[in-house]
Amino acid sequence: MVNSAMQVVLFGASGFAGHNVADALRQYGVAFVGASLSTGVDLRDPAGTAAFLARHRPTHIINCAAHVGSLNYVTDQAATVIVDNARMIMGMYEAVAEVCPEALVINPIANCAYPAASDIFQEDEWLNGHLHRSVLSYGASRRLLWAVAECFQIQYGVRSIHLLTPNMYGPYDSTDPDKAHALNALISKFVKARNTGQAELDIWGTGAAIREWLFAPDFARLVWEVLQHPDRVGLEEPTNLAQHEGISVKELVAVIQAIFNYQGKLVWDSTKTDGAPKKVMSDVKFRQVFPDFEFTPFTQGIATTIAYYESVYPY
Repeated sequence: MVNSAMQVVLFGASGFAGHNVADALRQYGVAFVGASLSTGVDLRDPAGTAAFLARHRPTHIINCAAHVGSLNYVTDQAATVIVDNARMIMGMYEAVAEVCPEALVINPIANCAYPAASDIFQEDEWLNGHLHRSVLSYGASRRLLWAVAECFQIQYGVRSIHLLTPNMYGPYDSTDPDKAHALNALISKFVKARNTGQAELDIWGTGAAIREWLFAPDFARLVWEVLQHPDRVGLEEPTNLAQHEGISVKELVAVIQAIFNYQGKLVWDSTKTDGAPKKVMSDVKFRQVFPDFEFTPFTQGIATTIAYYESVYPY
């Protein structure tokens, strides 16, 4: 049941995660105000953000705003990425503290915030080690997001819920491989290769890295679960949205290649970084907090993502 008193602001509404959350909110009948840089709301500007919040007086803020891209992008643009994200985080929390400190803030935190050397990502160890250098700029900003939220709770009473997310995939991501999430970038390349009859397909990295994947519409459904029940035991600390399942990029490419029946040559570009060798998240706490949640089967999520990229082709 939708709480009629709920006033929701969705930051980053035009981005990948935000677009999927917006779809879910509409599906569940939740009225919300979407905001992004493209609509004139720049979180790096605390005064402008405060003015926006003063107009809408949210009770709940879903913060999907971020400056992010591929491993190559967040390395090549490392200084810009960390500066932009740090200013967005600071600007948003300064504005919330000034205008609506009673609002609940929901933050996704990408798993690149976990230590590079971790084997299985467990919540009580997520700050226990150095980040992988390939994601230093973005991963450090995600740790900063948590630290800023904690400090604003201490001083101003602003409550935040942090959802630690695996690599996401699904509809609405960029068609630019340098800006898209890795699985989406792969699918977009295969769609283009099939439509153009490419004889060769360039794949970044060696394929050795192991990743866990979260279908973006599933993330959006979990945000809805949090909106309905923000006082679930466990949500007072960062929580993995996890299935504890990993697949190597090479295995993933083979799955996608079989779906497309692509007969061309795959060219692995080892000059592009693989990133951390393994990113698989423990689901022990997740199953305690969300015992009844059912994830979309991987094959179904892949099919939906393929359909999306086919719908926006050519690009």
